[in-house]
Amino acid sequence: MLVSLSIRDIVLIDKLDLDFGRGLTILTGETGAGKSILLDAFSLALGARGDGGLVRQGQAQGQVSATFELAAGHPALAVAQAQDIDTGGGLILRRVQLADGRGRAFVNDQRVTSQALRAIARELVEIHGQHDDRALVNPGTHRQLVDAYGGLTSEAADVRAAFARWRGLKGEIARERARVEKARGEADYLRHAFAELTSLAALPGEELGLAERRSIMMQAEKVAGELRDVQASVTGEHSPMPALAAALRRLERRQVQAPSLIAPVAEALDAALNAFDLAGQAVGQALRDADFDPRELERIEERLFALRGAGRKYGVAIDALAALAEKFAAELADLDAGETRLIALTREAEAAESAYGSAARVLSEARKKAAAALDAAVTAELAPLKLDGARFMTEISKEAEGPEGCDQVAFWVQTNPGTKPGPLMKIASGGELARFMLALKVVLADRGSAPTLVFDEIDTGAGGAVADAMGQRLARLASRVQVLAVTHAPQVAARARGHFRIAKDATDDGKRVATRVMLLEMEARREEIARMLAGATITDEARAAAGRLLDSAR
Repeated sequence: MLVSLSIRDIVLIDKLDLDFGRGLTILTGETGAGKSILLDAFSLALGARGDGGLVRQGQAQGQVSATFELAAGHPALAVAQAQDIDTGGGLILRRVQLADGRGRAFVNDQRVTSQALRAIARELVEIHGQHDDRALVNPGTHRQLVDAYGGLTSEAADVRAAFARWRGLKGEIARERARVEKARGEADYLRHAFAELTSLAALPGEELGLAERRSIMMQAEKVAGELRDVQASVTGEHSPMPALAAALRRLERRQVQAPSLIAPVAEALDAALNAFDLAGQAVGQALRDADFDPRELERIEERLFALRGAGRKYGVAIDALAALAEKFAAELADLDAGETRLIALTREAEAAESAYGSAARVLSEARKKAAAALDAAVTAELAPLKLDGARFMTEISKEAEGPEGCDQVAFWVQTNPGTKPGPLMKIASGGELARFMLALKVVLADRGSAPTLVFDEIDTGAGGAVADAMGQRLARLASRVQVLAVTHAPQVAARARGHFRIAKDATDDGKRVATRVMLLEMEARREEIARMLAGATITDEARAAAGRLLDSAR
């Protein structure tokens, strides 16, 4: 509930600090005293559009703070926490309005956007007036209010979840179908390409090996003659190896005679012979390598031509052809899997649609029962409000399937027997609308209501028994939620638990006027209610009547 309101430098208010309690709190005062200013300031703290004209003349800025105490788990705390606001100590909504038109919004001293402030405030306060175009008279809220009255919040959430699942599957099917259709268009190409690449069976590094082999084969004929000459020199009849071998054997026989002289020479000759042997082996291998079948060169060139042609055709490096074949194989498999998945998704969507339809039908039937009960409860409140013969009815019609089900819900009224019923906002006059709204709010107080309700002169034009009936219902409403009401009806004021009087007085320097708000004790309340009964001149009869009203209310 609202526990305090602090206002600084807003229009005629220089400094004002008000504390509020539970139950019904009334604000009264002469016309022009500043009741509207007080509500405008409060609305500013709740996120209403700011205006530099709200700032008191001569001041750079004005400020309004509203402090709320809330039970754990209240929806407003969840909205604030979603904005990363610490809610440990309740909620303080603050608005700073600059004279140049700019403004700043804060929740628990954390800067927020005006939109975020309004989202939080919607869970905290409802402001109702004769021509209020929000809350109960907004058809957009009627379905939600019927659900709240019937205790159907959980069922409505299930329908929203079922619709979201169905819609999500429909979107997934559309995306999968588009992907499959695209793949189908490429399927022939994929199959041909995969078959071609599979047949080619390119291996990583194959091109380089073939190119090197081809280069060797093409150069082999040019160097083969030189290699044979070298072979003849190393291992042929003119090779020095036999003479060197004979010399080595002679030295080895003489080695015992002069080992220190012969050993180094023998080792050198042995190394030379080994080197000649290795050279001969290398030349022999080179000659064998240079000896190739011309048909092999032709096969290599054909293979290179095929590999390089495939690389150009598919726009990839030759070493990537094998990976490309695997990719095409995966896409073909994915196409087959996509067809299967599309069938499965279609079945899932059909099941989800059926589940949604079933949940929506159950919710629709429950709404009709809740609406009938709501109609009876509200209509029962109308006669004491001097709306004898009037009827309240909830009109439920079919609409396109959506997240809230397939029901369009609107509150209709019939103000007199025999007249044509119609939408609440169009049929009811200002005074009738206020009474219908009060009756509806009394019935809905503990279901789908903000913790603080503000009624701005909804009793305008009402008097006598009607005003008394409105006062009784405001008091009943205040037993379940906090109610603040601006009123001119003494019958309403007498039923308040707290009573503030708003007045406009001259400042100490006498240069301007300022709006003052006083909390009235019992005697002062009697005097104020007497003023409301009698007008400018308060008579003893008015005081006596005020006393009777207060006694009756108690």
